[in-house]
Amino acid sequence: MTSAMLISLVAIDIDTLAVVACVALTAAVLIFVFMIRPDLADSAPHRSHLDQLMERRDIIYDNLRDLKFEYRTGKFAEEDYEQMKQTLEAEAALVLTEIERVTESPGMLPRSDAAVRGRAVPAAPRQGS
Repeated sequence: MTSAMLISLVAIDIDTLAVVACVALTAAVLIFVFMIRPDLADSAPHRSHLDQLMERRDIIYDNLRDLKFEYRTGKFAEEDYEQMKQTLEAEAALVLTEIERVTESPGMLPRSDAAVRGRAVPAAPRQGS
């Protein structure tokens, strides 16, 4: 082969490679634009500071409940249990104080529905049947 033929083959391969790259990029852009749907959480309204505090409070209460269960099943020594319990209770006290400051009332705020999931509420008896 002559050097002129070799240069023309290399030029053709570079052109072909460029076309293939452009087609692949175009396909990727089309897939991204038309096939990938945005996450609904991205368009959800932002939570207020109070919502964040109440969620944190619920998580701490759940952690305390789980800690107590795991202690009763023997997963933790009494010293470890007491230390973790005191840490969680101190954190809960801070969160509750912050909730009272934000709401400017010492009243009890209800736990969110998500926090009490799995707990059945008995139905009220029907009247008139």
